[in-house]
Amino acid sequence: MKNVLIASFDMEVGGVERSLVSLLNNFDYKSHQVDLMLYSHTGDFMNLIPKYPNLLAELKPYKTFRMTIGQTIKSGKLLLGLARLRAKYEASKTTSGEAGYRQMQYMWKYSLPFLPKLEKKYDIAISYLWPHYFVAEKVQATKKIAWIHTDFSTVDTDRKLDIQIWEKFNHIIAVSEECRNAFIKKYPTLENNVLVMENITSPDLVRSLADEKVNNPMLQDSRFKLITVARLSHAKGIDNAVRALKLLKDKGYQDIVWYVVGYGGDEELIRTMICENDLTDSFILLGKKLNPYPYMKAADLYIQPSRYEGKAVTVTEAQILSKSVIITNYSTARSQVKNGIDGYITELSAKGIAVGIEKLYENFELRNKLANNCKNTDYSNSFELEKLYKTILENRRAYNDKCSSSSL
Repeated sequence: MKNVLIASFDMEVGGVERSLVSLLNNFDYKSHQVDLMLYSHTGDFMNLIPKYPNLLAELKPYKTFRMTIGQTIKSGKLLLGLARLRAKYEASKTTSGEAGYRQMQYMWKYSLPFLPKLEKKYDIAISYLWPHYFVAEKVQATKKIAWIHTDFSTVDTDRKLDIQIWEKFNHIIAVSEECRNAFIKKYPTLENNVLVMENITSPDLVRSLADEKVNNPMLQDSRFKLITVARLSHAKGIDNAVRALKLLKDKGYQDIVWYVVGYGGDEELIRTMICENDLTDSFILLGKKLNPYPYMKAADLYIQPSRYEGKAVTVTEAQILSKSVIITNYSTARSQVKNGIDGYITELSAKGIAVGIEKLYENFELRNKLANNCKNTDYSNSFELEKLYKTILENRRAYNDKCSSSSL
């Protein structure tokens, strides 16, 4: 049995967490003893963790990373609170990029002296969510692996700090080929360390969950229904979705309605935009849903209006449900769909999204072609895990060779 650690933050509803659930449900537990380290035992997906991995106890200092600075100090973690204040100050010196990425890096960097280590030593330690400081600095393992879920060429990070951490990993796993290419464009010295392993999908589970009975207003809506499942954030481009729908309404497409399943920090901004554009009855936020698939199933089109992605789990899940999908032309889009075959790639702008929706709305034959091609595609890919097992096996062979040499 090989000892494996998988570390992530929590199990709140999100694409990374959904892919982690699929990974855990398909893992080979006959050959691997798996410990799961979650910094916080919170989130609606906690109940979806299978029984086989051993869920380690929370380490309270790590749980503070999703608290405010004030809450951290009140909880008795004064030094961690001060480290957070320093991180906030350092991040404030830069104004480029989406807020928060550098602050997360600095938060980990300055908190490290006050964070506990894991005592157990592992054959393989997997850091499933950036920033990867915990596995890099606080875990003993013969081999370490870090996951990439996003397009790193588009986010503003402290590159020097990032490289210091990435270099502590034997392998870096990207969720698509284009995700890998974007990563090595930013970090060319790490090219030989980066492998590709797609997110594990479970088509039978997705289709089964799509048939669950939920309180779904889409079923009584006779309009042409669009659906997006995503965080309400700058990265996911929900603001551009609102603008795109406004453009369509202004062109006379009054029978189109856009539903969004998700939550996030941009909710107030999005609601304000909806009101300002007089879209209250046609751009509808459904909020957080543990099971988004019945809503996907009820839609006529799935739209991913993102500014950047690694490889969106929700797009593949929509394809599993035989939906026509439209995605924006973010840099990794070609790894997500075959344009004109099993999806449609449109310009990354509000206008581009509107043009794409209009095209598929008007062209039933194309819409039907995309859906049928998805229906006839096998999206099961648990075989992707063999790539991970191979790295573990190589690690064991190297260890055995080293022991054999030492005994001579």
